[in-house]
Amino acid sequence: MIKRIVDLNNEYGDSTFVWGARQVGKTTLINQTYPNAVYYDLLRSKDFERLQRNPSLLEEDLAMLKAGDVVVIDEVQKIPQLLDEVHSLIYRKNIRFILSGSSPRKLKRFGANLLGGRALKTVLYPLVSAEIPDFDIQKAVRYGTLPRHYLIADPWNRLAAYIGVYLNEEIREEALSRQLKSFTRFMEIAAFSNGEIVVYKNIAQDCGIDYRTVKEYFEILIDTLVGYMIPSFTHTQKRRSIQAPKFYYFDVGIANYLQNRRNIQLGSTDFGHAFEHFIIQELIAYIAYNKKEEQLSYWHTSSGYEIDAIIGMGRVAIEIKSVEEIQSRHLKGLRAFQEDFPLCRLIAVSFDPRPRIMNGIEVFPVTDFLKNLWNNEIF
Repeated sequence: MIKRIVDLNNEYGDSTFVWGARQVGKTTLINQTYPNAVYYDLLRSKDFERLQRNPSLLEEDLAMLKAGDVVVIDEVQKIPQLLDEVHSLIYRKNIRFILSGSSPRKLKRFGANLLGGRALKTVLYPLVSAEIPDFDIQKAVRYGTLPRHYLIADPWNRLAAYIGVYLNEEIREEALSRQLKSFTRFMEIAAFSNGEIVVYKNIAQDCGIDYRTVKEYFEILIDTLVGYMIPSFTHTQKRRSIQAPKFYYFDVGIANYLQNRRNIQLGSTDFGHAFEHFIIQELIAYIAYNKKEEQLSYWHTSSGYEIDAIIGMGRVAIEIKSVEEIQSRHLKGLRAFQEDFPLCRLIAVSFDPRPRIMNGIEVFPVTDFLKNLWNNEIF
């Protein structure tokens, strides 16, 4: 059994929203943590129809519970009105609620009660390297780390089904069913822009839609936790930075499927793009799980210098290369960045066989980097 890094318990026994894209493992984690909780699954028609028809039944169902008892409501975004009942029960009876869903977007859109600070918020990501026994970096880069995908030999058909489920369910819930065809095309184009600087007008032209619609579609992917925008680092003095963000899907396997990058091999350009994406995916999860205040950004100058990941205000700079030996030409961006931030820790992540220091730059084999990252030794 895989043990997740996220711990839903807290010292004060607060209620918690657990958000995360479909199939990241929210339900499994909640069931493992609270096996004896009162459980409502709003994907089950029996629970959904009953509570949708009369949300006040929740209070009647839970009348015999005591303070501190745990109640789970899975897919809570399906009945936004329930949150008024939840708020009341937390306030009057101090019942602890674990409320899970794919994202809070629908709740916000309907002006639902988000409990006024009475519930913590946790986002669950795909599996990270530190959670997987006998972690296989090449498998993770090819297929991603959604549990149902990583844990079987060839998940390509499951990736196809996942995309279908997302389109058919999430997008219809966003009232975009009439635009499903254009959104499908957008998702494919967005995949080819994955890990690249976002230029809305270029993507709009490729999709055959207005650039404002493209911005709206990106907002949907981000709000539903299916993608992330990584901002540009703009605080260097000597070189002008490009200011547009980069976009990444939340799981590298999704991007690979949408680009038809199947069975990519170490040494190929496609593998290099996917490898960078996976390391960014790990950094995003690490920062969130460890409640780090520092922002993740990237650096790209108008003269062509670039770095894949900057931590905070230039405290750590990380270049990601899927090569078997880092060479001087791979480190130009790090050296240029150091001119403005001489105290920055400079790191290159690669498939080098051993860790080494090259002109003051730390070169980490990817397995060593990931181990050090989750041991809190990178930043």
